[in-house]
Amino acid sequence: MQIQGNTTGLSPHARKTLERLYRRRVPLEAIATPELEKTLCEASLETSRQVGVLVHRSGAIDSVIVGDASRLMLPDIGRLRAAHGRFRALRLVHTHLFGEPLSRDDILDLVRLRLDLVCALQLSPQGELRGVHYAYNTPAFKEGDPAYTAVGPVHPSRLVLDFGAHIAALEGEFARLSKTRPVTAKDGRAILLHVGDRKKADAALVAEARLAELRELSRTAGVEVMDSFVQLRDAVDARYVAGKGKLDEILLRAAEVDATTLIFDCNLSPSQASAIAKVTDLKLIDRTQLILDIFAQRAETADGKLQVELAQLKYTLPRLGQKDDSLSRLTGGIGGRGPGETKLEIGRRRARERVSFLEARLRKLALQRRTRRRQRKRLGVPIVSIVGYTNAGKSTLLNALTESEVLTENKLFATLDTRSRRLRFPEDREVVITDTVGFIRDLPKDLKAAFRATFEETADADLLLHVVDASDADMDQQIETTEQLLQELELHLIPRLVVFNKADRLAPGAAEGLARGRPDAVLVSALDRETTRPLLALLAERLQKRWLEAALVPAAAEHAERDDLHDARDDGNPDPGELTTLAELLGARARPRHERALGH
Repeated sequence: MQIQGNTTGLSPHARKTLERLYRRRVPLEAIATPELEKTLCEASLETSRQVGVLVHRSGAIDSVIVGDASRLMLPDIGRLRAAHGRFRALRLVHTHLFGEPLSRDDILDLVRLRLDLVCALQLSPQGELRGVHYAYNTPAFKEGDPAYTAVGPVHPSRLVLDFGAHIAALEGEFARLSKTRPVTAKDGRAILLHVGDRKKADAALVAEARLAELRELSRTAGVEVMDSFVQLRDAVDARYVAGKGKLDEILLRAAEVDATTLIFDCNLSPSQASAIAKVTDLKLIDRTQLILDIFAQRAETADGKLQVELAQLKYTLPRLGQKDDSLSRLTGGIGGRGPGETKLEIGRRRARERVSFLEARLRKLALQRRTRRRQRKRLGVPIVSIVGYTNAGKSTLLNALTESEVLTENKLFATLDTRSRRLRFPEDREVVITDTVGFIRDLPKDLKAAFRATFEETADADLLLHVVDASDADMDQQIETTEQLLQELELHLIPRLVVFNKADRLAPGAAEGLARGRPDAVLVSALDRETTRPLLALLAERLQKRWLEAALVPAAAEHAERDDLHDARDDGNPDPGELTTLAELLGARARPRHERALGH
């Protein structure tokens, strides 16, 4: 029978007094018996420390814990009981040396650990019991209801609560509430947290914009946002990200609104995730995980699914637990007999093998895309790529220009896979317009690397359409983010037009002010095709030279194609897909222009 907590310096007599607590039995109808209360008071007076016990509903003492003069640290008491709405089946009864009521730590333990009840015994300076405080979890029937009820002080002789009947009724209320609560999100309820730098002049505005974006990301992922918190600090807490007090406040709020997930507007290091997980049962999600989850839901093509899986594996690998150095890393054989390779090491090795396989597969797909792009380029068709911040209306603009029916939703990353459509101009002129995945600030580096091949489509574009949501209050930051990412992807040298979309949401006069003095900018409302006429005229003007060049070089292009086909056949290890594509391309040259394939 081990004594938990602060046992340093305990006398042999004090240890025996504490060990005797394990012999006590508490009936279900009582919070604590007078004998248990007396022994706790004696032990606390002798040690000058808080002393507590975790009492199981069976009546047995599960743990005896010793703290210091002002607080008690509970041991790890395992996972929650399986049934939804059930408590931990443990109640905490402990002493307070200075006659103080229930502390914030007591309430946090009650709510965070889902204890049946927390009881504090108030001691006089002489070590006598003079009052009892207790608290228990209560269901929140409406917004703003507290997550617990505190009672006290109560004289020990008047403590007549039937604990067994009370806790059974409470669990019944929680179970009924969970069944009747309407489900508005498929992936649970969450609380958002942003930690910002208070030294920045616009810290409050940045926090507001980032929380709004995080709320939209959460909604896209299928999570119902119950509340959000902001903390401005000089530096991020190395252990808990936010301060311990703020984290405690969030945990209490999560219990009040029945939130199951805590979403951080930053990336958690493995040590931070581990430290926070030790003080809460909430599911912890950082910004990268949230974006990866959205991409996993939205990926439709085999290419996109492979890219998302690769990014997820690269994110997860460093966060797997450290290997057990006491065991051999060998899998057996002479010189390697013994425990063999640990399960964790096997998992890490298989993850690395999967990463290598995915990278090889993506390289093959990149080669196929390169062949298809070369086909379009030799046909002399100009390529226009639509880029911009996520949810700026890129897919809606593609539909308006080409009369297509690409999926559009008022969500972040509604379109993930690249889409290409033809746009016909007068005089038998054509353009291929490509819609790409949207940009976002702090795009995860693993995801950026995995989707770099997707932006190869943009690298061959003759013109970029940078679509901007003109109605967004954070428009300037979104433009800056897009420009930075274009530079990182080495796409900043491609000519581009700035398309201010959603102009119909702006006040009269404000829209014209955006494009004034910018010859490379145009105002549109992608929901109204009539507003795209100035954009079409500007496209025709910018692509005029490209069309003329394409009309002068068909013979040279065909000669180059035949040379490529001969070179591929002469190669010792030709790619069958490339040979087939080149042969089909030469056959396409013999067909009339209007029958040639221009899509993927």
